[in-house]
Amino acid sequence: MHSLNLALEGEPTGGIAGWATSLVETMGGPGAGLAIALENLFPPLPSEIILPLTGFAAGQGVLSLASALFWTTLGSVVGAVALYWIGALLGRDRMFAVWDRLPLVKTADLVRTEEWFAKHGKKAVFLGRMVPVFRSLISVPAGVERMSVPTFLLLTTLGSAIWNTILVLAGYWLGDQWHVVEQYVGVLSKVVIGLTAVALIVFLARRMRPASGRHRRS
Repeated sequence: MHSLNLALEGEPTGGIAGWATSLVETMGGPGAGLAIALENLFPPLPSEIILPLTGFAAGQGVLSLASALFWTTLGSVVGAVALYWIGALLGRDRMFAVWDRLPLVKTADLVRTEEWFAKHGKKAVFLGRMVPVFRSLISVPAGVERMSVPTFLLLTTLGSAIWNTILVLAGYWLGDQWHVVEQYVGVLSKVVIGLTAVALIVFLARRMRPASGRHRRS
């Protein structure tokens, strides 16, 4: 078995990369799985670093490629299931109670969201596993809406396997240039966050405009 730390000498291994390196070096596949499970629970931990790094580790003989794919996918599913049950424990009634206390929102908005999820939930869970940021968050509404657990597990496993395989293989094939993956996926993450921020601003602007109009008329 090769030393991953030696193979990464001179590479950017501080912060998240250094932490993930230590887990994979110490625990092998289970360490990679643990890192990805935590990434699902805490989206600021970037899969675009952890997964390519795991692929690079497989290329260095620290673990097998099959082990890298198995454990990272298992970690994704474990993290997603934890978020699913958080949503399930929160439940529809509590969600509505919290929603009612929020400013600038209406119960009708949440009802429409429920209707949308009922219609597109399966696609959202499957495709959402391949979208940065939302790959973690999509599990919560699935739990709130009590999507069938077997269905949730199947869609989550398939979507996670695709995303993980792409990024792990990228790190495996790129070798010591594995960190290039972060640059491209990082751009996608920023685009997703930017679009979400724009949508939120538009939503708030529409909510505030009628109130301002009523104030002027009075």
